[in-house]
Amino acid sequence: MKEISSLLNYRDSIKVVDATLRDGGLVNDFYFDDRFVHDLYLANLKAGVDYMEFGYKGDKEMFDPEKFGKWKFCDEADLRAIVGNNDTDLKIAVMADVGRCNYKQDIIPRDESVIDLIRVATYLNQIPTAVDMIEDAKSKGYEVSCNIMAISSAQEGDVRAALEILGQSPVDVIYIVDSFGAMYPEQMQRLAALYVEYAEKYGKKIGIHAHNNQQLAFANTIEAVGDGVDWLDATCGGMGRGAGNCAMELLLGFLKNPKYNVYPIIKFIEEHMNKLRDDGVVWGYDLQYLMTGLLNQHPRTAIAFTKDGRRDYSEFYKEIVTMD
Repeated sequence: MKEISSLLNYRDSIKVVDATLRDGGLVNDFYFDDRFVHDLYLANLKAGVDYMEFGYKGDKEMFDPEKFGKWKFCDEADLRAIVGNNDTDLKIAVMADVGRCNYKQDIIPRDESVIDLIRVATYLNQIPTAVDMIEDAKSKGYEVSCNIMAISSAQEGDVRAALEILGQSPVDVIYIVDSFGAMYPEQMQRLAALYVEYAEKYGKKIGIHAHNNQQLAFANTIEAVGDGVDWLDATCGGMGRGAGNCAMELLLGFLKNPKYNVYPIIKFIEEHMNKLRDDGVVWGYDLQYLMTGLLNQHPRTAIAFTKDGRRDYSEFYKEIVTMD
């Protein structure tokens, strides 16, 4: 029987990662005001969340700082303005995208930074650069994870090759990322078994980052928990690119470790997330995201459909079902 069936128990090895600012920032170009960010930090502290991802280490030569909020770049001064020296149990994370960051310059040594964890995001064809980024961050003193994106469209042989390479790297955590929200729990079970095989071989941890195109982000996350995955991403109100992510309030309500407390997240959603929606920020399950999930496609077409205010769902389906 899976551990997931033991609903009255918990694993101490589980870590919860709040990705609201980072994945949610993809919805509003990272324009969160300081009160939102500070209150989210306090809510995560009170809720017992283990890591808070503040955003990206974006390359300012590639991304114009005039067109994005500061959490696209996570400058040290901006982080410290929120968390000070962060003398708490909540660890600070940022994401570094392969090909979209100047990691050798913009990621400073750990002893000069309030950041604890660098999350390297990569596609399978970028693994060699990802390993260089991992080694760079490790040499600077950070914890490091690696998110292999768009895994639902990958061949098993390619995944195994990537896991073998990453297993031999100094990475601490390797993430299953259902970027397109295309996977079902049965598929997640098989994929988690594959990742855990290499994790056990090389002494790594496995994480899960799920998208909600088919309303399965939470289901896939708790499936992964039962399959031995320990690092769990979630966002307040499920805020994230397109259909969004596993909702933090659902995840904390499920986990039985008494260190976690869902109430501060509920309060934060009431005070801040509802206002974002009232101000016109749009995310979450809708038919256009379901369609790209069913077809195992990147949601960029559905995002454009949403921005254009379209409602001709059947026409949209005909458009994307014939795409190569």
